[in-house]
Amino acid sequence: MTRERSRRRLRRRDRNALIAASLTALSLTASGCVVVHGERVVVPAATRAEAAKAVTAFTDAYNRADKAYDSSLDAPYVTGALSDIDSARLRAGHVNSPSGNAGHTPLTLTDVKITIPEKAGWPRWFVADARGNKGGAYRWVLVFTRGDLGERWQVSYLTLMAPGTVPEFRTDEDGRAEAVPAATGGLAVRPDELSQAYADYLKNGGKTFADGRDTSGLRAGRAKEAEKPGLVRQFIDEPLTHGDYAPLALRTADGGALVFFTTHHYEKQTAYTGATVPVPNKDVRALTKGEVKQSLTLESIANQAVLDPAGSGPVRMLGRVQGLTSAQGE
Repeated sequence: MTRERSRRRLRRRDRNALIAASLTALSLTASGCVVVHGERVVVPAATRAEAAKAVTAFTDAYNRADKAYDSSLDAPYVTGALSDIDSARLRAGHVNSPSGNAGHTPLTLTDVKITIPEKAGWPRWFVADARGNKGGAYRWVLVFTRGDLGERWQVSYLTLMAPGTVPEFRTDEDGRAEAVPAATGGLAVRPDELSQAYADYLKNGGKTFADGRDTSGLRAGRAKEAEKPGLVRQFIDEPLTHGDYAPLALRTADGGALVFFTTHHYEKQTAYTGATVPVPNKDVRALTKGEVKQSLTLESIANQAVLDPAGSGPVRMLGRVQGLTSAQGE
């Protein structure tokens, strides 16, 4: 027994601290060894070294895929909303430029800040925000997730935030952040209800979300488009919360939460009799099935990052990325 325990200790020493904690936590008792399962132990989602390696792996894969316009090259590194948005972008690029992206500029991420929450069970996840060389001065904020110890880290959410808007997170003495379960109350809106709340807001308005480009501004833009003669626009906004689209939230220093969530959108454009709906650009055309005559239906996915305050008060949109995923002409 003593020799076997020594062998196990040596093997665990060669592993990183997260894997050791996730697989077994051994406690000696009078009756022997008690195994505490990783799915019930609150542990950091990743080590900092592991998280930094995941950021590099994603960036490398993203660049390979963007240069070749080949979604298979970064498919293992993305999931959820980002997978839908990114793969559609690359498909359109490949249709319009089969030989690859002549204008490719490699993405570089600098000043990378990693926030790792503690939690029990799966999925586990962490947040990285960095200065990118694309998208102007905005910070690239990425959420890395995985559903099992043997899986690769994948980016499920990618939003861009203005400098200074990434909130300060509540951390313990070891710098570990606090994950907020989706069903948590005490916030302006529960994280698992934000997707539906945003879809309802886009349809009906209200006071749930603070005014801004992606809230009141988006509603005003839709209303203006609807006033243009010759074309009728209809919008359908739906929540998307299952599986890899589930919301993820981190506790902020002020007691609120930074919440990432996904929504699903349709826009149908219908021309008056005798007229034809114009296709906006070649990327839309590349993703369009059917012949565009009197109508064009655009389907898209959006991922949002919001500051959900403690108690009451409007939810503030910090970042939003929406991407066309398919279109149907009729």
